[in-house]
Amino acid sequence: MLEKVAFTMYPVTDVKRARAFYEGLLGLETHGTEKIGENMAWIEYDLPGGGCFALADFTEDVPHANSGGTIAFEVSDLDGLIAHLKNNGVAFAGDMFHSPVCRMAVCLDPDGNSLLLHQLKNK
Repeated sequence: MLEKVAFTMYPVTDVKRARAFYEGLLGLETHGTEKIGENMAWIEYDLPGGGCFALADFTEDVPHANSGGTIAFEVSDLDGLIAHLKNNGVAFAGDMFHSPVCRMAVCLDPDGNSLLLHQLKNK
C-alpha cells in the first residue's frame, strides 16, 4: 500500500532565517516556494539521490530537537561540514558518535529542530 516517503517536513518560525540556514549553510536548493495565505509558506528541497525535504511556518507543531523525528542527511565530508557549521555558530547536540558502519553528529537548525549528519565509513 505504501509507495515511498513523499516528503519530510519540519516546522519553522522564521522562514527567512530557516532559508539562510538550509540554503546558505547547507547548500540545499529549493524547487518550489509556495505562499499559502497571507503569511504562510511551504518550501520544498529535492534532495540529491531522491527524497524531498520541506519547511512550513503554518503548522501548529512546535520546532524542537526532541519532537520525535529527525531527518538524517548523508554527507561526503562530515568533519568539513561540522567545522563549517560550527564556524557559523550552529549548535550541536553532543559529540560525534560512531557505529560500526558510520559516523554521525546532530546539529540544531535555528528553530531547534535536530538534523542528523551521517557519513558512511566505507562506501
